[in-house]
Amino acid sequence: MRTDELTKTMSRLFSELTDGAHPKGGVVLNTGDIGLLRSLDKISAAEASARANDGATIAAHTQHLRFGLSLMNEWATNGGNPFANAKWDEAWKMSGVDDVQWQEIRSGLRGEATRWVEILQTPREAAELELRGMLGSIAHLAYHLGAIRQINKTARGPKEGTF
Repeated sequence: MRTDELTKTMSRLFSELTDGAHPKGGVVLNTGDIGLLRSLDKISAAEASARANDGATIAAHTQHLRFGLSLMNEWATNGGNPFANAKWDEAWKMSGVDDVQWQEIRSGLRGEATRWVEILQTPREAAELELRGMLGSIAHLAYHLGAIRQINKTARGPKEGTF
């Protein structure tokens, strides 16, 4: 099927999650929410390395998103199945990061997200499974944004009454 009718919606939802709500209001995020990428910029390497309730670190969530989007970009650009040999568990092994590593992870995520939103904006032929993957990338990002915001309050969106 063609994605022509979905490109604007998919790219808008994904962009809102990564870059923040539109000034006139968002669909997913509250007005004034700066989105994932700028929220991560407010977190130090030490905070990104901290575990909450024995769970994964923010650095691990961020690297996981980066890796997943790199696979989506590889699929959309070159076709094939880059997921077949993906080593999903590598990101989850990440614990402590220093300032340089944290900057590199955030920069890498920003680059992959930018490329992915460009792909979402471009109409294409997609099989049902591929379309599910494209739509799933938006829900997947939203899940990890929520998880990151539960780990560290610095990453949270606007408080009630501030938007």
